[in-house]
Amino acid sequence: MRNLYFLVPGTGKKFACGGLFAELKTFELARKVCTSEIVTYRQKETDTLFLDDVLKQSNLDDVIFVISWGFDVPKLAQKLKSYNVIYHAHSAGYGFKLPSSIPIITVSRNTMGYWGQKSPNSLVYYLPNEISDEFNNLNLDRDIDVLVQQRKSSDYLLKQLIPALQSQCNVVVINHFVDDLSKLFNRSKVYLYDSAEYWAQQRVSEGFGLQPMEALACGCQVFSSLNGGLSDYLDPGFNCYKIAGYSTDYDVKRILKVINSSKKLSLLPHILAEYRSTNIIKRLEIILEEINFFFDHKLHLKGDIQDLTKLKMFKLFLRKVRKKLFST
Repeated sequence: MRNLYFLVPGTGKKFACGGLFAELKTFELARKVCTSEIVTYRQKETDTLFLDDVLKQSNLDDVIFVISWGFDVPKLAQKLKSYNVIYHAHSAGYGFKLPSSIPIITVSRNTMGYWGQKSPNSLVYYLPNEISDEFNNLNLDRDIDVLVQQRKSSDYLLKQLIPALQSQCNVVVINHFVDDLSKLFNRSKVYLYDSAEYWAQQRVSEGFGLQPMEALACGCQVFSSLNGGLSDYLDPGFNCYKIAGYSTDYDVKRILKVINSSKKLSLLPHILAEYRSTNIIKRLEIILEEINFFFDHKLHLKGDIQDLTKLKMFKLFLRKVRKKLFST
């Protein structure tokens, strides 16, 4: 297999976010399948490859560049058009298009559906993000009634629902980075997550929605929005509850009922297993075999499947109109 070069702007605190952590996790799993390296392209770092230096090498046929940083993808795709490139797609909705010469690996079925429509002539694959083994139910006493992370939370959650809950139960709001989130999830009865407003402001989708699944894996009862990648695995009434249900008072009643109930919803074991490293590594081996086969043959083949351009869509529209006119 070709070597994988995972491109990130940098790995320091300046670039710290969920997308970076997810990409670094994927990199660690990829190392178990083939030779893989981190390559930065904005910030030079000690003991890490830098893209401009890598591109000075004479022969890169045995390398595949993995690009993922949404806003940088169009520029990187253009810069690397002469090389083998994969787009590792987290969020959807950035608006750019990619040539069919770039295979797309998506982290959620929601994102896969987006690119299946956006790039119908591209190779598209599904590789979920990893839920680390540390996220599991330790069956501890849960002294926190309601846990919330402030980041990405909606105004409704922070300004209406939490104040209404604070007078009736123990609510903990996290507004800083937590090293071991699994411990907090194992101490909490209910986890609230409402990111639809945040992602609407960003004008891109919730790519995966890691925290609700991590909370479920730790035995928390989850009240969540269902936007973007969250819809991959959340199933209201069966493994979670939909947050923002018509009124604040109704949400409060439902949350208090769950806190005081012995009835517990959970992810089915086979669903959770899909996101564990064992399954992801197996999927990655198959995906990389197909992509390597594609790159073996791409240079000798002509991409002759017409893209869904605006001109193509206009011609299809005219054909549809003519067909209707002449059939009446």
